[in-house]
Amino acid sequence: MNKEYNTVQFEKDLKEFGIELSEKQREQFLLYYELLIEKNQVMNLTAITDYDEVMKKHFVDSVSLVRACDMKRGISVVDVGTGAGFPGLALKIVFPDLRVTLLDSLNKRVLFLKEVVEKLGLKEVTALHGRAEDLARQKELRERFDLCVSRAVANLSTLSEYCLPFVKVGGSFISYKSEKISEELPLAENAIQVLGGKIKDQVSFYLPDSDIYRNLFVVEKIKQTPKKFPRKAGIPGKEPL
Repeated sequence: MNKEYNTVQFEKDLKEFGIELSEKQREQFLLYYELLIEKNQVMNLTAITDYDEVMKKHFVDSVSLVRACDMKRGISVVDVGTGAGFPGLALKIVFPDLRVTLLDSLNKRVLFLKEVVEKLGLKEVTALHGRAEDLARQKELRERFDLCVSRAVANLSTLSEYCLPFVKVGGSFISYKSEKISEELPLAENAIQVLGGKIKDQVSFYLPDSDIYRNLFVVEKIKQTPKKFPRKAGIPGKEPL
């Protein structure tokens, strides 16, 4: 790495979630940051580039999932609309036993993710290019995952149609939200039920040493998603269930 970074606040934040990094994990996060900033000069990956802000608003935020989910050894995780790899890659660094699949609709981002995975030496990480509506119909991906996560910006009804088809019965879908979603809930309840899910939990908190509000919305998969879902690409966003 080209320069020294002060990781004191970052590691303090993670300790709030009961996480202590090894030297290798610390180096992986710092290299990830450098690769992100370097690639961001030629393509739009993030509007947040300040070191401390990336650590807090991307890395710590991604790992905050532990507030709502027990990250058991070796579970399979799919990250829908992963963008620059949040939360999936950050979770993989902290929990190396996870089997992670990253999905994004922009191939340039997927190529970046593959480069990061290679340079960080991460194993059991797959990055796939495609829309969630199309990928969720593939036999090797449909209802194959213990956990689906998404920080993508969409209403909960739409996100549920993107995400629940990937989750096996007994697994969970967790949506990261940055606002109170009380208005979305009544509209989303029907969609979640139709797609085979059940609202399980809602965990609200502030990121450590900040006024950044977070809301993790947990949906349990209790039965198979009907084969007609997800609908064709573009429809879930325009016409939420």
